[in-house]
Amino acid sequence: MKLLITLGLVLISTNFSNAQESVQINGVSIPKKVTVDGASLVYNGAGVRSKYGFKLYVGALYLKRPSMDPNKIINDDVSMAMHIHIISDKVTREKFVETVSEGFNSVSHGKATEAQKSTLKGFFSDAIKKGDKIKLEYVSGSGVKVYKNGVYKGVIAGLDFKKALFSIWLGNKPPSAELKNKLLGKV
Repeated sequence: MKLLITLGLVLISTNFSNAQESVQINGVSIPKKVTVDGASLVYNGAGVRSKYGFKLYVGALYLKRPSMDPNKIINDDVSMAMHIHIISDKVTREKFVETVSEGFNSVSHGKATEAQKSTLKGFFSDAIKKGDKIKLEYVSGSGVKVYKNGVYKGVIAGLDFKKALFSIWLGNKPPSAELKNKLLGKV
């Protein structure tokens, strides 16, 4: 009997421990910690980007230290990451590239040159579909490293570009105020 009770407690403890290692957002498991270029980053917040009633993707923001200050996050020259999990067939390569272009047109911080925007769009020359994972990981002194489904696509140098990119979600005119608040940990 003691063995069964002990085994039950171990299983409960293991499940509780695993539950604390990630967060579930719309069926997507979001890890509480990630490593970017050797730097340990912690989960700051995550939410679903919806448009016209369609849930399009889950976005998760990772920082060295949690913060609710969008200006500090955008302007900081420290490692951070935005992870995007596509959850809808409505998100295609064309729509994704169009949305990124629209996002850069309304940023409130930094600046992305035409060459940088073109490079970013070029990283997504193949199809984008439900289940894809896109990682935008800023490394101070290097730039924004882009990954799709674990495959490294390239890097775009410049703090000003990083500010513009993160301003898409966290700036004064985000595509979704609700997603911005969730990324900032404001529930």
